[in-house]
Amino acid sequence: MKLATWNVNSLKVRLGHVQDWLRSNPVDVLCLQELKLTDENFPITEIAALGYTSHFTGQKTYNGVALLVNHAKVGEATDLVKNLPNFADEQQRLITATVGGVRVVCGYFPNGQAVDSDKFVYKLNWLDALTHWLSDEMERHPRLALLGDYNIAPEDRDVHDPAKWEGQNLVSPQERQAFARLQGLGLRDTFRMFDQPEKTFSWWDYRMGAFRRNAGLRIDHILVSSALAERCTACEIDRVPRTWEQPSDHTPVVATFKD
Repeated sequence: MKLATWNVNSLKVRLGHVQDWLRSNPVDVLCLQELKLTDENFPITEIAALGYTSHFTGQKTYNGVALLVNHAKVGEATDLVKNLPNFADEQQRLITATVGGVRVVCGYFPNGQAVDSDKFVYKLNWLDALTHWLSDEMERHPRLALLGDYNIAPEDRDVHDPAKWEGQNLVSPQERQAFARLQGLGLRDTFRMFDQPEKTFSWWDYRMGAFRRNAGLRIDHILVSSALAERCTACEIDRVPRTWEQPSDHTPVVATFKD
């Protein structure tokens, strides 16, 4: 089984990229974030033409998440849940389903804006609710994967210039502690289970030639329960889509699991 996550930063703009990537990378489940479109505008037919069933929850202009499921390979998704049952929220940030015996959770974590802002408080509260909910989910679903744009770089090696970013949003101690609490549930960072090239990132700002300079952050992650970690054989960040014309500022992360 292959699971992937990709913040596409507008599915309307990046639909062609998603189609091209899936043709070359026919993963079993692709988790998308930042759809930036309402449900009635989701490209169900175009995605179905690639052999994928779409499950999604969107909103106009902002947020939105989706699960694209290769149903011929792993069957249909079941037990679908949208958003956090324990956190009242108008923002569409989470979608969960069971696919091929794996509980797949796709999340677009709040950005937080700045450590002294109300949005940062919202981010920490959302993360706390997610952690509590996942604790219960993991009891019911031993094989669980949490994929998405976490908007957290968990370690200094996940930041191109730690000194420049010190204390800022995405790398603050509070956010890193929240990431550690997720790991404390028994979730493993699949990317760090394997030897990886230094300075490997998943997001680069559009400004100041950040991608060309590799001035990025690793903020897109695939965390899995121990039962899945035992089956994980690889986790890679695919930089190629970031080189395409008018790309998302994020690029896909893919984890592979043996049967």
